[in-house]
Amino acid sequence: MLIWDNHICMPIRAEAEFLPQLKRCRRAGVGMVSVNVVFDLIPWQEGIRVLAFMRDWILRRPDEYVLVGRVEDVERARAENRLAVAFDIEGMKALDGQVSMVRTYYDLGVRWMLVAYNLNNEAGGGCQDTDSGLTPFGRQVIDEMARVGMVVCCSHTGERTTMDVFERASGPVVLTHSNPKALVDHPRNVSDAVLKACAETGGVIGMVGFGYFLSDGDASSENFVRHIDYAVQLVGPEHVGIGTDYVFDGQELLEFLTNHRELYPEEAGYVGMPQMVAPEQFPQIVDALLGLGYSDADVRAVMGENWLRVARQVWK
Repeated sequence: MLIWDNHICMPIRAEAEFLPQLKRCRRAGVGMVSVNVVFDLIPWQEGIRVLAFMRDWILRRPDEYVLVGRVEDVERARAENRLAVAFDIEGMKALDGQVSMVRTYYDLGVRWMLVAYNLNNEAGGGCQDTDSGLTPFGRQVIDEMARVGMVVCCSHTGERTTMDVFERASGPVVLTHSNPKALVDHPRNVSDAVLKACAETGGVIGMVGFGYFLSDGDASSENFVRHIDYAVQLVGPEHVGIGTDYVFDGQELLEFLTNHRELYPEEAGYVGMPQMVAPEQFPQIVDALLGLGYSDADVRAVMGENWLRVARQVWK
């Protein structure tokens, strides 16, 4: 079974302290991960440094990892019992106002990028801000992403901007790490209308494993699967996946939460260290889905095949 976690977070710094923990993903049966390299809070120059460092670290370990360029690399890594790794960007500030940066990031291994990270930027509105919609710059970026083969993501993005993206995009749009607002009314979660509209583009909604966005803050496998099942019942198993957002460096996470309340206000529930769905829970998640009566084909779709389908449709 291909298990594809479409969003995990290594430290946003050019240091190797936590990168060996990628082995945890492989030991848990994961075949493909997307690793965040920069988000709107971080200067884009630092993101380039982190991306260069992570690429070098992975390429120096060809017996364990495959740096993903094409869909075939995911399948090759799976056949050779290696972990496939790609990268992602959370927010279009990383472009520094330059549309041509999309191609550069794609060539360096970035396979999806979201529009805005909680707050508005020059491309569009964030989910915790006064969302004024997709901007002319944002529309140019969406078009360029389609041209080069980068997947558009609307997690962390405001609903008005998200709907604008769905209308603008020519192919599947995804929500790599967003949960149903019907289960937990948090600004980071998304409405049923957004879930349905995402599916209508042919996209996939990845369930996020952060306790802030899960019922009762509970990151148990059973509760996580409850959120998966809600989405599946609403839009079908072919449009649901996993993007745990697991953060390997808890200390860095706490520092971001404490020092940047504009992004993580306490009144929105960003208090203390959240429970998180960890890589080691993937076997339990598979068992829980089977226990709900999911077919083998549907479990395979949710655990990874849906992301693979989008990659085949979009990557170039």
